Amino acid sequence: MILDRLSLFRLVGMTLATLLTGCSTSPSWLPSSGPSVAQVVEQEKVVSPIPVVDVNDAVARRVLAAQRADSFAESFSAKAPPGYVVGAGDVLEVSVWEAPPAALFGATVVDARAGQTSTRQTTFPEQIVNVDGVINVPFAGAVSVVGRTPQQIEAEIVRKLAGKANQPQVLVRVIRNATSNVTVVGEVAASTRMPLTAKGERLLDALAAAGGVRHPVNKVTVQLSRGGKVLSMPLERVIQDPRQNVYLQPGDVVTVSFQSLSFTALGATGRNEEINFEATGLTLAQALGRMAGLRDAQADPRGVFIFRFEEPEVVKSEGRPMPQTPEGKVPVVYRVDLKDPRAFLVAQNFPMKDKDVVYVANAPAAELQKFLNILTSSLYSVSGLVNLGR
Repeated sequence: MILDRLSLFRLVGMTLATLLTGCSTSPSWLPSSGPSVAQVVEQEKVVSPIPVVDVNDAVARRVLAAQRADSFAESFSAKAPPGYVVGAGDVLEVSVWEAPPAALFGATVVDARAGQTSTRQTTFPEQIVNVDGVINVPFAGAVSVVGRTPQQIEAEIVRKLAGKANQPQVLVRVIRNATSNVTVVGEVAASTRMPLTAKGERLLDALAAAGGVRHPVNKVTVQLSRGGKVLSMPLERVIQDPRQNVYLQPGDVVTVSFQSLSFTALGATGRNEEINFEATGLTLAQALGRMAGLRDAQADPRGVFIFRFEEPEVVKSEGRPMPQTPEGKVPVVYRVDLKDPRAFLVAQNFPMKDKDVVYVANAPAAELQKFLNILTSSLYSVSGLVNLGR
């Protein structure tokens, strides 16, 4: 049976009334770019909720303070250089002097013109420190050298030669340093392995040894890896704050990256894409500008969300269980209400982080418009069928 126009309009009215009654959530059969505001907020009621935190001045200050505390000075601080110690694979040269009359090494010579007796040094062939951390010295035997400074090795050899050589004096030189190095890679003029010395090299020394960075310092991020811990900081901040120019340790890896930070804009925004930003950082206000703001005819300004994996101490759980990632991070959703003019001031202090996802929900009216467009299309189709039937 073909519907007449009166029945069709009654059906439209009933459907429209139903949609308006529950306009806070869009029907599942309507096309959408993501969840509505209500759907994001209501997920807190599930068994493993993700906390939804309303961004205000206090929250922005807490997030900013946590970001500033995460620095090289806090994580890799050292008041003094580590000092050089010998490791397996290093090449050493050992020289020995013996006071006259030389009884052990037989290096005594006579200066007839001066009428004096003197000694010459005995230098042994270069040796590679073996995997057991040992070298061999004639008459002293096996000498353990790994983890010791050259001065400590000299004292050990003198101790072992006591009673065999006449007042021996020992000099140990490091011919090739194979273990106490720092690796510098990434956006530098030339990747290199920089040997560390007793002077104590700092982070900026390693970058200088690699020929410097290839991009402006305000667009470069420096990553320092040490003992399984990895931390990144803007190079500009390291230059401006001498405390961040930390002493390097053997085995450190310094990686220089160019604009390695990014966030993703989704939903009712002017641009839906991954957007790179500088190592010096980006605020939420700047992020909104780079993604061309919100779409006037589609966005809900009360539904601006930032999805992030945050440090646990930044999010106040209030005793509620929160899921954690294998890295110990907590998933959190920050909500910003741009209907409140004060939110634009807060957005200027709220820092963006790498891999953030900014999502802007559709306004209820936009969902209604979608429904009306579908309904209008269906209305014309049914009307054509009615006319055809007549």
